[in-house]
This record gives sequence, C-alpha cells and structure tokens, in this order.
Amino acid sequence: MVAAITMFTNSFCLSSSSIFLNSHAVTTTKLLSPVSLYANPTARPREWFSMINATKTSHNLIYFRPFKCPQPASRFLIQCNSVDTAISLWWEAGMLFSVFREIGLNEKETNLLLGKNPTLRSTSLDRIRARVLALQSVGINGFSLYRLVIKCPSVLIAEEIDPVISFVRDDLEGKVEAAQLERLFITTEARFMLGFAQKVKLLLHHEVPQEKIAHVLNNANLNKAICCKSVEELERTIAFLKPYHGIEIIVRRPAILNYDLDSQLIPKIRFLEELSGGDANATGTVLRKLPAILSYSLEHMESHVDFMKSYVGLDDREIFKIILVFPNVVSASKERKLRPRIEFLKQCGLNSNDIFKFLTRAPLFVALSFEDNLAHKLGFLVKIGYEYRTKELAVALGAVTRTSCENMQKVIGLFLSYGLSCEDIFYMSKKHPQILQYNPGSLEEKMEYLTEEMGRDVSELLTFPAFLGYKLDDRIKHRYEVKKKTAGTGMSLNKLLSESADRFSTTEQPKSLVND
Repeated sequence: MVAAITMFTNSFCLSSSSIFLNSHAVTTTKLLSPVSLYANPTARPREWFSMINATKTSHNLIYFRPFKCPQPASRFLIQCNSVDTAISLWWEAGMLFSVFREIGLNEKETNLLLGKNPTLRSTSLDRIRARVLALQSVGINGFSLYRLVIKCPSVLIAEEIDPVISFVRDDLEGKVEAAQLERLFITTEARFMLGFAQKVKLLLHHEVPQEKIAHVLNNANLNKAICCKSVEELERTIAFLKPYHGIEIIVRRPAILNYDLDSQLIPKIRFLEELSGGDANATGTVLRKLPAILSYSLEHMESHVDFMKSYVGLDDREIFKIILVFPNVVSASKERKLRPRIEFLKQCGLNSNDIFKFLTRAPLFVALSFEDNLAHKLGFLVKIGYEYRTKELAVALGAVTRTSCENMQKVIGLFLSYGLSCEDIFYMSKKHPQILQYNPGSLEEKMEYLTEEMGRDVSELLTFPAFLGYKLDDRIKHRYEVKKKTAGTGMSLNKLLSESADRFSTTEQPKSLVND
C-alpha cells in the first residue's frame, strides 16, 4: 500500500493510513510483535510507529526514539511503500489475539489455531467478532464457545452458518438447545447446512406443531435427520410414515428422522405390517405405542418372531396380537427373559393357546425383574395356598403383574385384618384373581360399606369376590339405595351388581316415576 503523507508547518496529522517522516527514508528489518503491542495499550502511538533515527544494538534489535515533527518552510509530500501495511497488520493481529483471549484461548492455543487455519488471519476482525456475538446469541457461551472454536475453528468464518443461527434465534425463538447446536456445528460440514431452515419449515408444513418443533430438533441428530438429507428425501420419509400416524410418532420419538428410509424404515415397518396381515392401522398403533421399536434391527425383530413360532408354537397373527398389546416384548432378551418365563408357563401346564392368552392379558410377565418382583409375588401366592407348577398359580401370577409387591402385601394384610384366613384369600383369588391387585384403600372403603352400611358379613365375599371390583359410589351405593326400599336389605350381591345397566334402569323406572 502506498501511504500518502502530508506535512504542514508547525502542525501535523496522524491516521491509520498515514505517517510522518523526515526527508530521510528508513527501512526496518525487525518489528515489534503484535502481541507485545496489544499487551502495552498505554504506549503512545507516536512511540510505536516512529522509525526515525533507529539505532541497531549489538543484538541486532531496533530501538525507536520519540517522533518529533520537523518544521519545513513549505508543505511537501513523501510516499512510503511498506511502513503503513506492516503497522496495520500488527494492529489487526493484536486485536485478533484479543478476540481469542476473550473466548478463552491463551497465546499458545491461539498461535496453534492460526497456524492450522491460516484463513483466520486474513478474515476481517469485524466478521469474526460478529460471528462470536451470533453464537452467543443462541446460547453458546463460556466453555462451550471455547470448546467449539478449538474443535471447529471454521465456525468463525463459514458463511453457511449465519442463516442457521438467524433462523434458530429469530424464527425458533432460540429454543434449540445450545448443546445441540454445538454438536451440529462440530459434526456437520458447513456446506450441508444450506437449506436447514427450509427443511425445518417442511416439518411444520406437514403439521408438526409449532410448539413441538424445538422438541423435535433437540431430540434428533440434526446432522443425520436434517442436514445430510435432501428436501426430497425428507419429503419421502414423511410421506411414507403418514399412513402409520407418522407425524405423531416423529413428535414422540424424533430420532426416527435419523434413520435412512430405504435401508431402515421401510424394511422394518413392512415386516410389522406383514406380520399383522396387512393391517396398516394396527401397525401404526404399534409404532405409536412404542416408536422406539424402530431402533431395533430387522434381524433382531425377526429372531424374536422366529423364537415365538418355534419355541411357543404361535402363528403370525398371535405374535402380532401380543406385540400390539405390549410392543416391549420385542425388547425382552430371548435367553434371559423370554425362554425361562415361557418354560415356567409350560411347567405350569399351559399349552400354546393358553400361553397366547396369558401373554395378551399379562404381558408384563416377560418384562418384570424376577429377583426384584416376580420371586416375591410367587412367595406370597404360595403362602396363601397356591401350589407350585399349577395353572392356578400361573393365572394368579399373571393377575398380580400389574401391581407392586408392597401393594399386594397390603391387600393380603387387609383381608387378614377383617378376619379372613389365607385359605379364604386363596379361594377368593381363584374365583376372581384381580382382587390381589386392587388398591388397598379402595378395598377398605368397600369392605367397610359392606359390613357397616349394608349390614353384611365379610364372608359373603367368598361367594361373590367380584363385589370388590365395582365402583363404590357409581355402582354399589347407587344400586343398594335404589333396591333396598323395594327388595329389602337381604338381596344377593351378585344379583344386585351383575345385572346390566339397561335392565337395572327398567326395574328402577317405576320407582323413579313415583318420586317424580
């Protein structure tokens, strides 16, 4: 750069693009480092930039005397080809070190970073500062910003990043997590970020709720789900999933967008649909209940189905029905859970059809821990009279899979406190196994109403234990109050509660008309 320098008598001007010199031209061979210039900001610019009467020492260093403006008789112009360029570079480099120091990098880390990424040296300071502020505006601050710059220095200069930051900050109101954005910038080449906003808007166009879009983006791999997919690929994926409640399962498990359509999603969903007999709606129900089922490989799902066919003797329809009721059966280990549990049911005398019915009614049996759950429940059942390796034991065990060991213990304790024996509990549970899984507080209210308000003996429960399964206010109290005036208090509990609502309403109608 050619610097134009104009001197006036008894006055002078100094700017970033000009410098005063006397009539002697000076060429320097060694300059002060930009870091040392920045480190001493209180030094006077004239003392930094003056190159007049420089004296070499024995160590080949140059020292500068304070600049003194000459006072010529008239104005004159001198051109200098190199001095101003060097000064500008020193100043820029010093400020660049300042920016990196603010981010958290020390001088050694900065030199190493600039050495590996020389483009940073030639990038405008204003541009780098603006990018740092943009990153901070979406929550990437402190150590996260330091880590991002160390791992991906191009984040400070890549032009493709600005539209992503602007879209997240302005359109998505900054709701995408900073950690998620950091992962995106580290793992994704800048060129793949083009069209980010367009692809996200495509999800909104296909009815992903606006209030859920941040959740989707925060729980997907943005590199795989958005950036590395073309708009056409994303459109195909959404279109394929739509018949299976696709938008709902995307919202429930955004990681589905990470999967490749042709090699992952289509083969797995087609397999489930074939197992269902071509029922797309039922297949969609399975996916809606457990979207994570798509995280298992096709080979994994096929091996579970083959096991149920060969070891249990079930057909495709029965296997799909079990999966429909409890999709997590696919996640159960064949060797640690499925095989020993099925073997137990076989030892209890259940055949293939019995096992199918058992698993559709008590699917949690294949998922619960044996040591922490099933073993304790088996102990309670044996104590109240169940014999090992019997169908009654299997049915009772299936009934209590939906309750905790503590709840089951409280229920048994409540029955005992009302004078019922273990044999009575065993007898009732054989007729109505669900009594062992009811809430003990609700049971106590019903038994108290039975004995106090209805004046019945608790032993009547041996004949009709299903009494404990009806709602107290809506069924038991209502029907008892209606019937006791006409049929008396000695009516059968079975007849009182088992009668259908339609039939009960017809017998109740005359009484209602009299009251009116």
